[in-house]
Amino acid sequence: MNDVVPFATTLVIIAAVGLTAVLSHRFVERFPIPAPALFLIGAAVASDIWQPLAQVPTLQVERVVTIALVVILFDGGMQLGWRRVRANAGAIVWLGATGTLLTAVALAVGAHLLFGLDWRIALLLGTALSPTDPAVVFSVLGRRQIGGRSGVLLQGESGANDPVGIALMVVLLGTSHFTVGAAGSVAWEFTTQLLIGAVIGVLGGTSLLWFMRSVLLPAAGLYSLRVLMCVFAIYAVTTLAHGSGFLAVLVAGVVVGDQRAPYKIEIERFHSALANLAEIVAFVMLGLTIQITGPGGITEGNALGIGLGLAALLALLIRPLAVVILLWRTDLNRGERLFVSWTGLKGAVPILLGVFIVQAGVADAQRAYDIIFVVVAFSVIVQGGAVPALARRLGIPLETVNPRPWGMNARFEEEPNSLHRFTIGSGAPADGTSIAELPSEDLWVSVLIRQGRLVTVTADTLLRAGDEILVLAEPDTIAEVAKLFGCTATPRPVASPTPYRLRTRLGRGWFRKPAPPEADC
Repeated sequence: MNDVVPFATTLVIIAAVGLTAVLSHRFVERFPIPAPALFLIGAAVASDIWQPLAQVPTLQVERVVTIALVVILFDGGMQLGWRRVRANAGAIVWLGATGTLLTAVALAVGAHLLFGLDWRIALLLGTALSPTDPAVVFSVLGRRQIGGRSGVLLQGESGANDPVGIALMVVLLGTSHFTVGAAGSVAWEFTTQLLIGAVIGVLGGTSLLWFMRSVLLPAAGLYSLRVLMCVFAIYAVTTLAHGSGFLAVLVAGVVVGDQRAPYKIEIERFHSALANLAEIVAFVMLGLTIQITGPGGITEGNALGIGLGLAALLALLIRPLAVVILLWRTDLNRGERLFVSWTGLKGAVPILLGVFIVQAGVADAQRAYDIIFVVVAFSVIVQGGAVPALARRLGIPLETVNPRPWGMNARFEEEPNSLHRFTIGSGAPADGTSIAELPSEDLWVSVLIRQGRLVTVTADTLLRAGDEILVLAEPDTIAEVAKLFGCTATPRPVASPTPYRLRTRLGRGWFRKPAPPEADC
């Protein structure tokens, strides 16, 4: 019993830090400083002040952050879904995969020619700093979401380039000498890892979806835990098969994302919350490995100067050129291209790759790790802080998505195929039309929500743009019905499998703006 007081004290500290991290998102709504920057730099400063925090083994940090990234990537894949990926697949692959390689090479050349770094450490630095992290962007924006294709490209890019950067780093660290012959071997192993990861990701995601639909469990809470365990299994099996486990879990998330399954809404909510926690844990753990002052800190070995130089080179030259080259044939306008160029922000993955470099015992590894930290800090604070103002300046649509804390539910034992949810688009045939005048006789409007409030449904009720409605319609007519409400894609079904649930969310009276149409169509 003598250890009860120290244990309770530790729990109080952990709870206080956790609550501060959660509430920091309220802080960033007022000040354009991304929450990840607060976690990263706060942990680094804390480890300088209290030395025991700096004694966390790097291997332990690597394992914890790896688990966190598995959770984050799977959740990101589910948020994307195959429908959104398919519509932007070419741009995502070019920017996420090819862009990673171009960025790595360009940064390596800059680090070698401008700062005299050895080619090996320069290439490792370029690889570590090539992945992006739009989660930092979304953290800055808070409840505002990027409209148009920019948001999809940024989110898809980060999902694609994280596994690519990690796979390339693993291959490079396994190569002791860089020669022409070694380059061919690196390219082959790198391609093999990605192919194995993609194949197992598709198979794993398809098998997981079958498992979610076919095998019932005795308690609702077990469904989310089952998916989480399967995600870890997909990562582990892919890694044992010498593939990219990170790519596999991302692809599995994309496969599952758009599909219906029992308790799907609860599963998505669980993994979203877990991904938010994983992001906090990853940045805190990585921050503890950094020493800002004293012997071996970032102020020694010119790591600060080199890091700032590479950060400026990356933000002002390399990233913009890569975006211009790779997205040349897309229909993005000038403002969207500039916005995508600036918002290629760095996050947890580059620092994790820096941990890989230190663990591998590469010469000058500690200075490389410090340089990576400086670049990430610059990217998160300077670039990230400018994102909201830049979006307004370039005319990038930012849509405020207010929380909807109140729910209205009905549960079903069988999947309700005929029930769908729409948000009426501006100028749609149903906009300004009464329910009785709707041209289709094969539908029934059961629920109408306007500005977060329920509206009584009668034959004379006029529908307006922005109204959210629940509709009963036969599955074979739903495509035609969707056009009435301005939806060109298949609507999101209102079902989450007593495994299946009818659900819609209601905001409070002062949450006036409804969710954007693309959230429900």
